[in-house]
Amino acid sequence: MPINRDRLRDLFGIKHRGVGLYSIKEEQHDGYVLETLDLLIDGAHVRGLLTRPDTPGKHPAILYAHSHGGVYTIGADELLQGRDYLLDPPLGPLFAKAGYVTLCIDLACFGKRATVSESYAAKALLWYDRALICEMLGEQQAALSYLIARDDVDPHRVGAFGISMGCTLSYWLAAVDERIAAVAHLCCFADMRTMIQLGAHDGHGIYMVVPGLLDEADAGAIGALITPRPQLVCIGEADKLTPLPAFEMAWHEMAQAYVGYDTLSVVREPGVGHQETPRMRQAVFDFFAKHLHP
Repeated sequence: MPINRDRLRDLFGIKHRGVGLYSIKEEQHDGYVLETLDLLIDGAHVRGLLTRPDTPGKHPAILYAHSHGGVYTIGADELLQGRDYLLDPPLGPLFAKAGYVTLCIDLACFGKRATVSESYAAKALLWYDRALICEMLGEQQAALSYLIARDDVDPHRVGAFGISMGCTLSYWLAAVDERIAAVAHLCCFADMRTMIQLGAHDGHGIYMVVPGLLDEADAGAIGALITPRPQLVCIGEADKLTPLPAFEMAWHEMAQAYVGYDTLSVVREPGVGHQETPRMRQAVFDFFAKHLHP
């Protein structure tokens, strides 16, 4: 039997986290507003960066999960500064000018929270049979709750987006939280069992290890739980972190769940590695315009 949403939540060990706004700083920019947020998530201070349109009303929104990239000091700043594997200009202002409220938080060990190493945090959690990525999922879910509760956000039109680590966080969160109306993710959708067979799993950080997960589910089964909500998958076919056989295994499993629906789409870039391409970026904007705008 395919895994169900409740069982996946149990495996992830996601618990409800309280979230509130501690402080906010607003800056007017050319065509958009930047908010620097201090969110309290279960009493811990978490920085969030939010870009929004400078027009009134309820807008569609995007929960942006930042990537890893082996650079821990960036975190939520990716929304404004981009990364070397993302195109210019950065997505935060572009999403705002296209009409979206977009929120990115510093995940554990990144940005303003880079006070301990990934190894330090992940190893401590593994002793308690918990995974760092699942802690991140819980924080993303709390950020989603904050985003949906904002007066300028339409709670029925909230999507998720991310590349690399952010890809995994985005589609995993969409699998367990149906408040995500649509999800677009880049460069990390792959069957982990196949990755292990190929030896490619060691290219990923220890944060990603979820004890016991592969006994019950892999990427395809997790992605299938998003059905029938819209999902866009983008990959580079030469990406060593997402080998083509591992992607194809995951895609085949997930696509079976979408039979009869027209809400699953893919962009495959031959000869491209672990990076965003112009075709991917256009597909992401077209996808959210179709599924989040009325």
